[in-house]
Amino acid sequence: MARYVLFRAGQAVLVLWAAFTAAYVLLQLLPGDSVLIKFQNPELGLSPQQIAEIRAHYDAGRSAAAAYLDTLSGFLRGSFGYSIDTGTPVVDRLAEALPETARLASAAFGLAVLMAVVLAFAAASSRTSWIRGALLSMPSVFVSVPVFWLGILLIQVFSFRLGLVPVIGGSTTQQLILPVLTLAVPISAPIAQVLARAIDQVRAQPFVPVVAAKGASRRWILWRHVARNATLPTLTMAGLVLGELIAGSVVTETVFGRNGIGRLTEQAVNAQDTPVMLAVVVLAATVFVLVNLIVDLLYPVLDPRLKAAS
Repeated sequence: MARYVLFRAGQAVLVLWAAFTAAYVLLQLLPGDSVLIKFQNPELGLSPQQIAEIRAHYDAGRSAAAAYLDTLSGFLRGSFGYSIDTGTPVVDRLAEALPETARLASAAFGLAVLMAVVLAFAAASSRTSWIRGALLSMPSVFVSVPVFWLGILLIQVFSFRLGLVPVIGGSTTQQLILPVLTLAVPISAPIAQVLARAIDQVRAQPFVPVVAAKGASRRWILWRHVARNATLPTLTMAGLVLGELIAGSVVTETVFGRNGIGRLTEQAVNAQDTPVMLAVVVLAATVFVLVNLIVDLLYPVLDPRLKAAS
């Protein structure tokens, strides 16, 4: 087990390093100079010497190798540099935006899992073929709906037409309802698809007819035997979806005007604020890797066969 943990932890470190390196290289290849874009504006009245001092402050004149190594060492120390757009430490901007995104992502993930479980087990419990087919086709519809379109539609229907959820003002819970629903619907689709497929695969196993022959009801078999064995592949998909929630929050927070990581990313892209963009990419990669590392470590605990093999 210890060897397995070390192996997976080593893979996680390599993935984070690769994500940092790829993001750094791609951001450096962006056209234009982000420092000059912001400060070489005649209305600011800055002299060439002052602009040069600003470039030196942001280390814009270093060689590519030195800049990469300094940035990497800073990230390892927990220092992400300074925002070109605001001049404040990137860590402070992330710390200000992260709680808002964490609330949105956690609520959306919980709702997505609930929707996926209800949909998958409703389809599995149905004895009518057309109802089962309709329920199983819903994840494909969910995943094909554009997030921005769904958010605008929910605002139009529930806020402007029905007046049930206020867009501006309202309590913290009211402000979360529509963004959570917008983010939860598309991410519930892959979880529901994997869970429904896993239920069908487990039902085809030989032990199911044996349990049924002993007098167990269809519902008893589904919840006590099939559900437990179908959880493992679904857990992997849930981990993948949870790791992608930060990236998925960009559109949602922009549509609803929420000041989270997604909105911060949108502002950084518009301003070509490369330190903030690099920090957001590394943050999203870290969450993704940590969540999936935890899921991988849970597998030997939940499945005795994997525990014995590891």
